[in-house]
Formats: sequence, C-alpha cells, structure tokens
Amino acid sequence: MTFNVTILPQVALLFMLLFARIGTMLMLMPALGEGSISPQVRLGVALLLTLAFYPLVTPLYSVDATSPLPRIGYLLAMEFAIGFFIGLSSRIITYALSIAGMIIANQSGLAFAMATDPTMDGQQGAVIGSFLSLLGITLIFAFDLHYLVIAAMHDSFRLFPPGGGLPVGDMAEMVTMMTAEVFAIAIRISAPFLVVGLVFYFGLGLLNKLMPQMQIFFIAMPLNIAVGGLMLFALLTTMMMWYLAHFQTALGRFIAG
Repeated sequence: MTFNVTILPQVALLFMLLFARIGTMLMLMPALGEGSISPQVRLGVALLLTLAFYPLVTPLYSVDATSPLPRIGYLLAMEFAIGFFIGLSSRIITYALSIAGMIIANQSGLAFAMATDPTMDGQQGAVIGSFLSLLGITLIFAFDLHYLVIAAMHDSFRLFPPGGGLPVGDMAEMVTMMTAEVFAIAIRISAPFLVVGLVFYFGLGLLNKLMPQMQIFFIAMPLNIAVGGLMLFALLTTMMMWYLAHFQTALGRFIAG
C-alpha cells in the first residue's frame, strides 16, 4: 500500500492560515476565550474548531504551497488582523458589565471592595463588577449563546474573504460604535442605582446642613450598602436579560444574514 503525501504541504499551509484566524479570535472572544480557562483547553478548542471549519472554508483560499513566500506572509498577516479585529470587537461587549458594576459599586459605597476579575485577565475590579461578569459568562453558556460565538467565527470567512483587503475605515467605525454602545449599555444597566444614589446623597447633604455636628455620611454608609444590595438582587434578572439581549445583537453584526 502506498500513500500520496504530495498534498501534505498544501494541507499544512491551509490549516496554518485557518488556525491563525480561528486561534486569534478564540484568544479574545468572550465565553470561549476567557483567561480563567486553561490555555491547554483553549488551544484544544481552537484546534477542534479549525478541523471542523477546514473542509468548509478552505476552498475560499486561493493559495498553494508553491506560492511566493511574501504572498503567504501577506495572507498570514491578514488572517491575524481579521481574527484580532473580530475577537477584540467581541471582547469589548463584555466590558459593559464591568463598567456597570463599577458604577453600581460607587453608588452603593462598595467601590473600595476590590477582587480579582477573571474576565479581565486577573486585573483588580469592583466586587460587584466581578460578580456580574462571572454571572454574564455563566448565562452565556446557560442560554447557549456561545454558539453565536462559533457562528461568528464561521461567518467571518464570508464577511472577510481570505486574500481580500481590509476595510480599515469600516472596521474603525465599528469598533468606535461598539465602544460607545458599551458605555451606553453600562449606564442603562446601572441607571436605577444612579437615580437612587443621586436622591440618597442629596438627602444626606440636606441632613448634613441641618445637623452639621453629626457625621451623617458615616452613619448612613451601612444604610447605603443595604439599599444597594437590595436593589441589586431585585433588579438582577432584568439587568442580565438586558445584557444578554445586547450581547446577542452585538454578535449578530458578525453573522452573515
């Protein structure tokens, strides 16, 4: 029995180009690319997705093993750039919960209670922000929204065909728009806490003027924390459903209709 190995260089080249895009996207994508997930697991998922997409998207590549090295290097750089753009744009979505958590913590008097946020590569963040971020990731898997992440990876080959130029202007506009939306969503999620905090601190200011000899803000701090905690648990379901709807809409931009 003889084996034809002449196609192996072509298979290896296409697999490398495909893995460059998929691996870069998975490194930055929400849910599947979280820093709390073991690097070995993420690498294994990237390899499995590359194998799954290989027969579907390799016909789109107009390159072979005999192509000039600059041509191969150009295609490889484009794959890295496209994967980085889509992955980073998707990662921006998850920052809405961290920003909202910081705003809620400031209004609830818990801004100095810091904890490690696994969704931000181990950086310190407000406890409420870390809790909301972890809850958001859990709900993404619970509601099967991680399939949208995989669909966005697949449809990226239709939105950005291999070998084509990069629409730098459109990409910059989309990143700017998504960044603005993240802050808008964070403000909407934390809007009830902003309103209650404004009224609460306005009332404390009046009491402080009426009774300047009493440490009003020190006495009212436990009440502020209690009110913030009650509001958080009362509004948690609404807040997370709003976030999941935004997550689904944002990722839908990378899914070819």
